[in-house]
Amino acid sequence: MKDFLIIGGGVIGMMTAWQLAEAGHEVTLVERGTCGGEASWAGGGIVSPLYPWRHSAPISQLASWSEGRYPHLAGLLAEATGIDPEFRRQGLLYLDLEDAPQAMAWAGRVDKPLSRIDAYAVYAREPRLAEGLEGGLWMPTLGSLRNPRLGQALRAMLQALPGIALHEHCPVERLVVERGRIQGVDTAAGRFTAGRVVLCGGAWTAQLLAPLGIALPVRPVKGQMMVFKTPTVTGSRQWLERVVLSGGRYLIPRADGRVLVGSTLEEAGFDKTPTREARESLQASAVSMLPALAECEVEHHWSGLRPGAPDGLPFIGEIPGVAGLFVNAGHYRNGLVLAPAATRLLVDQLLGRPAILDPMPFQPAARLAAADVLAATG
Repeated sequence: MKDFLIIGGGVIGMMTAWQLAEAGHEVTLVERGTCGGEASWAGGGIVSPLYPWRHSAPISQLASWSEGRYPHLAGLLAEATGIDPEFRRQGLLYLDLEDAPQAMAWAGRVDKPLSRIDAYAVYAREPRLAEGLEGGLWMPTLGSLRNPRLGQALRAMLQALPGIALHEHCPVERLVVERGRIQGVDTAAGRFTAGRVVLCGGAWTAQLLAPLGIALPVRPVKGQMMVFKTPTVTGSRQWLERVVLSGGRYLIPRADGRVLVGSTLEEAGFDKTPTREARESLQASAVSMLPALAECEVEHHWSGLRPGAPDGLPFIGEIPGVAGLFVNAGHYRNGLVLAPAATRLLVDQLLGRPAILDPMPFQPAARLAAADVLAATG
């Protein structure tokens, strides 16, 4: 029997497995598809909440802790695996922001570099942006990475660690619970057992818990994105060098010149089909920010399922009523953003170590009990 069994091979599940293995534990990880192939692959890779001042203090604390770790983490993975996650710290331009005063007040409280800049400064940073801009807000410390490469690097790292047994294309059929304690899982490849089980199933987490009578309020929220292939540029700057955010949509540059645009927010269950309406909307948003993209090929259009949770607050901790069963899910649009801190927070609980920050806001027991009371009185 392994020490730990992790369900889900996204960034959250893989980082959890890595930390537990490095602490000397034997870990089994089961993934329904390919590791890093769902929401971790489908996102944009911005290493910050899009509008951090609009989030609660617990989310901000997780995000701040994680943001400081990504440069080292990306470098470590590149050196160890030969796969570069392409971490870039080129900053973020906010355009036409309605709550700029609130953003500036937040930056002052948390000592975050954020400044108002005029049109000249905007175009000095990104000369190809649409004409007529009067200025914006500039956050120079924002970083981004190429999330598919991050997933590939994490997967390669796990494959190289002797304490980890990785089972892909192995969907979980049911959680095995006996006398109030988790024993393991039944899968298409047979039963896997472990002393403790960690659910990192993203949008599918609630489905796994439902047969146990546990209603975890984590739902799929569809998001569609596209990537443009810009002309090859040598010896000068790319068409876009920095993340640009306007009207809830963003452009993300890649090191090879490609430009991503995202994303939609859709309540469509588990349907991941890209739609023509979203394609047209995303293209219009991209061209409105960077008109030259109208001349570029849309190389790929895809969708993913984010694990939405109430208030965007993930569930991190032990599931009440089932001893040994833990969860780390519900990160919504911030799974990659929060992953280093969210996984460290849970691993600290699993190993009995002091927590990096207050774990109480994320604990499933209190939040599920509150939801039950609300349902009973509502």
